[in-house]
Amino acid sequence: FARKWRPQAFEEVIGEEHITTTLKNAISGGRVAHAYMFTGPRGIGKTSVARIFAKALNCEKGPSPTPCNKCISCKGISSGRSMDVIEIDGASNNSVDQIREIRQNIKFSPSYGRYKIYIIDEVHMLSIGAFNALLKTLEEPPAHAKFIFATTNPEKVPPTILSRCQRFDFVRIPFRLIVEKLKKIISAEKLNVSEEAVFTIARASNGSLRDAESILDQLASFSSNKISGEDVISLLGMIEEDKLAEVMDGLYRKDTAALLRIIDEMVNKGKDISQFITGLMNYLRNMMVLAVSSDLKSLIDFPDTYIDTLKQQAGKFKIEELLYIFYTLSATLNAVKKSEVARFIVEAAFIKLSMRDEFVSLADIV
Repeated sequence: FARKWRPQAFEEVIGEEHITTTLKNAISGGRVAHAYMFTGPRGIGKTSVARIFAKALNCEKGPSPTPCNKCISCKGISSGRSMDVIEIDGASNNSVDQIREIRQNIKFSPSYGRYKIYIIDEVHMLSIGAFNALLKTLEEPPAHAKFIFATTNPEKVPPTILSRCQRFDFVRIPFRLIVEKLKKIISAEKLNVSEEAVFTIARASNGSLRDAESILDQLASFSSNKISGEDVISLLGMIEEDKLAEVMDGLYRKDTAALLRIIDEMVNKGKDISQFITGLMNYLRNMMVLAVSSDLKSLIDFPDTYIDTLKQQAGKFKIEELLYIFYTLSATLNAVKKSEVARFIVEAAFIKLSMRDEFVSLADIV
């Protein structure tokens, strides 16, 4: 689905209007730079936008902000067969010799299109020597050459390279837009997916549309019947929201035995303990948001039915209690990642949290 539903025009890119609008205006106004740096998390459209931009520049009817997607150039770029648009993986082509080869080939005019365009993905993986070899070309590129770099770690790119590029920072795609896109795919593919499953997929994607589409693709193969929220949770090894609510109830009641039984159940089911703590921290964060103000429910990626439950639970705790639990879980998560006895650390943390009233604070001791 991620490849099939890849955007082919600027208008199809969701959540990045601040970038697509600027690029379209640059093409329309004839102010196209020679090098661009696209930065941001994975799966949000950096490479897709780079391809669309390349099509817009090399389209037979262009340069145009709306490539036709029908000419030889557009079709070649869409299928990855264009001789004038060279896509390079920076992780596996990061040596000085490979960059020198680019410098030698860039002198030659494009074979068919208007420009010779180099799209280098994960550019931060290039070696220092490779960056130095690229520097001279970026300073004085041929008129027919354009560079588009994509990276998830811009801080690893030397400032000398960044200063010679126009930088565009892509953002995580909002939850609402991912849900809308998933529903569009589900309708077109004639899949039977519950509303709860769509919400769960969107939450699990963490702002990455590609991840959401890949999860949906996997579920389509996993289940021939109606795909439910439980199917998504089972496939991804997530923790059910009802179970997280049960944990918070146990913490409210200070029921240490019940909390230890829940941890035992998680371990026996093969659930990842780190994912369990992360899920609980996310649940706590939503409770804290509602504890601050019920008007902030737009900041929570849950259906209204879940938000009502969260409101009720948040009302049982003082905000300082929620903060104490949150930061204790944060420290526990860091300890779990470094330890081979994760279960014991989590059990100790929940014993501490359930007996929180019995511990004397440092302020009281002083």
